Amino acid sequence: QVQLVESGGGLVQAGGSMRLSCAASGRTFSTYVMGWFRQAPGKERDFVAAIRGSGDTYYVNSMKGRFTISRDNTKNTVYLQMNSLKPEDTAVYYCAAQYEGYLGLWSLATDYAYWGQGTQVTVSS
Repeated sequence: QVQLVESGGGLVQAGGSMRLSCAASGRTFSTYVMGWFRQAPGKERDFVAAIRGSGDTYYVNSMKGRFTISRDNTKNTVYLQMNSLKPEDTAVYYCAAQYEGYLGLWSLATDYAYWGQGTQVTVSS
C-alpha cells in the first residue's frame, strides 16, 4: 500500500508560479511511477505529467515548458512546479502512483492504483 498526501495548492494570480508536493509512504518509492493529474469542475480527470523512478519524464504537450515534474527519492516526494499559470489551470490537482512494472499507459488515470486526496489550485485573472 502507498499513501499519498499532496500539499502546496492555493490561490495565485495569472502569470504566477506554484509548486505542488506529494509525499508518499513506503520504502520502495523509487520503484513507482508518479503522476500528476488535474480535474476542473464538471470535467474529466486529465493527465498532466509523470516521472519514473529513474527520472524519465512524460508531459502532456500543452504543458511542456510551463510545468516541470521532479522527484526526490530520498524524501519519497514528487513535485510539480507550475509557471506562467493561467485561469484555465484552475483545478484540483491529484498525485498518483503505480508500481512501474504494472503501469500501462502513463497518461491513463485508470492505470494508477494509488491516489492522493487532491489539492485545489485556483488561478485568478
